[in-house]
Amino acid sequence: MTPEFRNGMALSIAITAFAFVIIAMVVGDGEQFSQPSFEVIDTYKGCDIVRYAPHQAAEYKYFLYCENDK
Repeated sequence: MTPEFRNGMALSIAITAFAFVIIAMVVGDGEQFSQPSFEVIDTYKGCDIVRYAPHQAAEYKYFLYCENDK
């Protein structure tokens, strides 16, 4: 094995490993792919008050969910 080939392979492996480290840091522990949480917290005039927590937000959002009984 020639020194040029060995150095080229070492450089290729180092670049690939660096790319995997960067990808792992961006993706993290997979939390960004988790589903947002929904929770019924109360009712109002026959509708459910739903608390919605987006997976990356430090706040809650609320909305009314009403089923049509027609």
